[in-house]
Amino acid sequence: MTDRPALAREVFPIITSGDLDAARHFYEGLLGGVVSYQFPETGEPAYVSVSFGDGQLGIGRREADEQPTGPATLWVYVADCAAAVARLAEAGVEVLAEPQAQPWGERMATVRDPDGNRVLVADRGRTR
Repeated sequence: MTDRPALAREVFPIITSGDLDAARHFYEGLLGGVVSYQFPETGEPAYVSVSFGDGQLGIGRREADEQPTGPATLWVYVADCAAAVARLAEAGVEVLAEPQAQPWGERMATVRDPDGNRVLVADRGRTR
């Protein structure tokens, strides 16, 4: 570790989606994010920014001839991992790994978003 000040103060990941409506439903509707920006502001969006507390995720519409940005791995903290994964599974989301207690004190599961990205769903300090 160095004592140099960081040049960056925030990391803002952006993924692309072949179905922006499905991706928006996954991150906003199922995981509870809030769309904080949309471009263009009216009509069919080409890009949305979804806020989760202090974090944000950008999602851009991928054109048919564009290469995907992923698969990516995203880590999303929720209030209750088991409840969140149950909700996602009920909505038809593919669950890759069921919630499990982790050695560092969190409970974590893995799901797949509509574009094939792995999403690690975790809650802090809940090992029940």
